[in-house]
Amino acid sequence: MLLRFGFCLILLFIESIIAQENGFSKLKNARCSALQDCSVNGDCLECQFPSECKLNEDIVANCTTLPNCVLRQSLTKAAKCRFCWQSDPWEHTCDPVANCSSTSTQLVPTRCTIHWDVICMGKRHFYKNVKCNWTSGHSWAKALFLSVVLGGFGVDRFYLGLWKSGIGKLFSFGGLGVWTIIDVILIATGYIRPHDGSHYV
Repeated sequence: MLLRFGFCLILLFIESIIAQENGFSKLKNARCSALQDCSVNGDCLECQFPSECKLNEDIVANCTTLPNCVLRQSLTKAAKCRFCWQSDPWEHTCDPVANCSSTSTQLVPTRCTIHWDVICMGKRHFYKNVKCNWTSGHSWAKALFLSVVLGGFGVDRFYLGLWKSGIGKLFSFGGLGVWTIIDVILIATGYIRPHDGSHYV
């Protein structure tokens, strides 16, 4: 029973990846058919790279525009010998990562897309493991201000979503001032973060 359930989950995961790839190709086809000159957009080109080239070596790739482009042509493009997932960080854009703990050292997979002007081998959409650096919108400056001004009433803790310790701080009058001073230092150094583990804005 458990084995069957695990197998079904794997099949659903594979189907979702295939559906995403089909969605990307339909979007790419629609975008390329709307362009007057497909030769300037790497998404609208199919390129052949030399079979024996070294990583990051400058090469010339033989490219043809996709069949749905207005003007079908063959051309050469200057490129680097590498797969799209090997591109530099400024050459692709990754989806923001959410629902993970920013204090964790574990990497999180996210979907990335190569920029339209980059020519590379392989799929132009790929997954990459990145560090979690998502935010839920809590401001560090606002948390520090609340800690200094209203910290004795636990307002800083309530703002960060730490309501249990906020109630304790409220009824102990900020630990008679000691807890308030400690919280000002901990928030100023970034040791106390929002309850969900996200980064400050």
